[in-house]
Amino acid sequence: MAEILKSTRLDPAMLELEVTEGSLMEDVDDAVEKLNTLNVMGVHLSIDDFGTGYSSLSYLRQLPIHSLKIDQSFVLNMIGDQSTQAIVASTIYLAHQLGLGVVAEGVETEQQRELLQNWQCDVLQGHLINKAVPCDQFEQLLAQLKDEYKHSSRSYSNQGGV
Repeated sequence: MAEILKSTRLDPAMLELEVTEGSLMEDVDDAVEKLNTLNVMGVHLSIDDFGTGYSSLSYLRQLPIHSLKIDQSFVLNMIGDQSTQAIVASTIYLAHQLGLGVVAEGVETEQQRELLQNWQCDVLQGHLINKAVPCDQFEQLLAQLKDEYKHSSRSYSNQGGV
């Protein structure tokens, strides 16, 4: 990673690596060592699919991570399911108390968006925000959003994932 960052001259803070919760749990000591090395380089680290593995919450204190990505299975099932809502809301609260950002994956409905925004989720990803698009269409979308933002008082906070 150090060689790639050097050869590309990419600012490490511009790179975010996502590591699945399951892969972290295979060898926690090795994972902590490798993640610490990447963190010292300045690379941002995120735990993907959070909540689907068998991790202990105590590891969240040891891992040099910057954010958690709540697995889409929780987001998709939270409407009408109080238990799932409690898990998602608690995860967001816990992450924020630990100084971590939170990304919710799989946001597809306005109800999901409203709940997640009420719980102060930092970034929303999913088809409600925008479907996956090829690179050239993504560039056009960014230009359009930038233009809309300039001409509107609408705030785009909590609408990441674009």
